[in-house]
Amino acid sequence: MPQQKIFRFGVFEVDPVSGELRKSGTRLRLQEQPFQTLLLLMERSGEVVSREELRQKLWPADTFVDFDHSLNTIINKLREVLGDSASSPRFIETLAKRGYRFLPAVEVITDHGEKAGLVGSTPTAPDQPVRNPSPSTSVLTRPEDLPRVPQAWVRVLFLLIQVMYLSFYIVALARLSRVEEMLAQMAAHPSYIIVALIVTAAIGIPIRLYLIAAVSFDIQGLRDKFSKLFPAVLLLDGVWAFSPFLLSPGIGPGLALGITAALLYLPFAERTLMLMREG
Repeated sequence: MPQQKIFRFGVFEVDPVSGELRKSGTRLRLQEQPFQTLLLLMERSGEVVSREELRQKLWPADTFVDFDHSLNTIINKLREVLGDSASSPRFIETLAKRGYRFLPAVEVITDHGEKAGLVGSTPTAPDQPVRNPSPSTSVLTRPEDLPRVPQAWVRVLFLLIQVMYLSFYIVALARLSRVEEMLAQMAAHPSYIIVALIVTAAIGIPIRLYLIAAVSFDIQGLRDKFSKLFPAVLLLDGVWAFSPFLLSPGIGPGLALGITAALLYLPFAERTLMLMREG
């Protein structure tokens, strides 16, 4: 009997016979048309698959359907399952008015676990840098490391963090004179800290408002935009992580240190939540 073949790329496996897509052994839900689209793209990995070829594959000639809208929906579902992004693709690249290209090379594995070959490779234009995958030793969380989580949970947690920091900024600015009095008892030159507090709050308020609005209205491509903002967010959150020490006369230095340690982790939690949001 002919051997059953399984396609593998990264942490994903595709079984054409059972119609299953698995990520690190976990089965992912994928409807028939997106699955057939994925099969065709994988079989032509590295090549451009035109929209017309996809139409002939997915819909018979006598089928009446809003082809453009339906195909866009199918590609978006595939990207959602794979944790991909149209603006910064790792799996499915859109070529305007031409079609789509599957970027990673695909291994063909037999049912005995033997490698039967390799399908395609990622073409790289002369003026484009090669996209190297994240190394397995990376300290930061990678998209493929994350579990699938209900988007409502991700959105609520991310919004709560933004509201918390926004409250920090507003309360500190509203009670600036009181903060200055406390700093005068704790630091030799409180004016420098006050200036840093005002500047970082003035920068942080519009950033938090933008993130709140972007997540609330589900702006597409926000992960890439947040990646560009992440150095600024990391710096701001790192500075404000030490704000609990202003309360140390009341809560004690030990508790202030513990809260500071938790706040130092929050920018990385924000990054992880943003990866979950588009993954």
